[in-house]
Amino acid sequence: MLVVGSLYVVAEARTTWTRAVVPKAHRTLDDARRTLERANVADAADRSERAKRAVNRTVHTRVQRRQARILREELLSVGGDCAVSGHEFGGELVDVVLTGTLDQFERLTAGLEARPYALAGVAEEIRETLDIGAADAGEDDEGGDAGDASDAGRDEAGDYPWGDGTAVMGILNVTPNSFHDGGEFYDIDDAVEQARAMVDAGVDIIDVGGESTRPGAAEVPVAEEIRRVAPVIEAIADLDVLVSVDTRKAAVGEAALDAGADILNDVTGLEDPGMRFLAAERDAPVIVMHSIDAPVDPSREVDYDDVVEDVIDELTELVLLAEKAGIPRRNLIVDPGLGFGKSKAENFELLGRTDEFAALGCPILVGHSHKSMFSLVGEEPGDNLAATVAGTAIAADRGADIVRVHDVPENVAAVNVALASRDPTRFEADGERED
Repeated sequence: MLVVGSLYVVAEARTTWTRAVVPKAHRTLDDARRTLERANVADAADRSERAKRAVNRTVHTRVQRRQARILREELLSVGGDCAVSGHEFGGELVDVVLTGTLDQFERLTAGLEARPYALAGVAEEIRETLDIGAADAGEDDEGGDAGDASDAGRDEAGDYPWGDGTAVMGILNVTPNSFHDGGEFYDIDDAVEQARAMVDAGVDIIDVGGESTRPGAAEVPVAEEIRRVAPVIEAIADLDVLVSVDTRKAAVGEAALDAGADILNDVTGLEDPGMRFLAAERDAPVIVMHSIDAPVDPSREVDYDDVVEDVIDELTELVLLAEKAGIPRRNLIVDPGLGFGKSKAENFELLGRTDEFAALGCPILVGHSHKSMFSLVGEEPGDNLAATVAGTAIAADRGADIVRVHDVPENVAAVNVALASRDPTRFEADGERED
């Protein structure tokens, strides 16, 4: 075949065989803006408006049936979609799934302000979940950093390391029987040396634990647990890192705070009422984990309708309980509790849908390090560094604010890679994380 014509005509003809239609995933306004900038869309103001129309969102909630009718009517009128369940939940409440662009949700929430049945409150909850208000406030003529929808409701993180990207929490077990590193750091000198190595590797938080929650582990008396953790915490409190204590006992938590700990990490979700009041009195950040049993009972089977939504519902109750005890929402961190009362497949479901936990309005911690869940993909339980690092990258990409891991250098690298793939500008030229 002979093609005759100018180079321009030939180039145009070749597009039949060379054209690529590239799918784009826009999870944030910044993602959409960058796509438009690469396409040389010139006008900045127009670029911001186009970006809103390029970012799609789906939210699921439960409302009164009369509220659902109006939500559907309003969202359809602006070009979105609203699916309403035919099944009533808890009396008059029904499930609704709202789908649309950020621009459509912005118009939906504006339209709800004047509607009856407390829909203005529903509109505010949707705005907070999708971070619509914060995105508008943060824009300037060049299109400012609007943040990720997964950051909704977590704007009060302040100067904590999880306030800017994913923080790495290093596990320091000062026990003789923890499932992965039991006995390695039981001696205080070994524990301090490991803590210093973690700091050198870029850790943000060191989590000191004196009682194993592995299946079949015996309960450690309060006095013995304090004897294990307090001297280590006191010895590392001056390091340039936050220190948390992994305990389910208020007396141990108090001793740890007195020794210099900054954060309480409770695998029972503040089951001990004294832990709630301690956190409130000392104004300390506290990690609230969803668990069925601690230590883990591997023989117990739990039926979930949807493991992610069920865990969110139960964590919602725990968060409200904590707030009633006087703990402000800004001090609460939620942990879905991978490995605690979930099957291996359910643990992966929780990991893959980490971003949905932003609905709780709290920073999200994911603890997956070396857990038996990875045997689902052929890895050895208790010794699966490669799988753990892969899980860390997924958690960071899905919006986890903290990952809790044993191997700090490898997982710091995984977090950095995940964050750089989303926004390379957050890193300095030498590859180190910005302050």
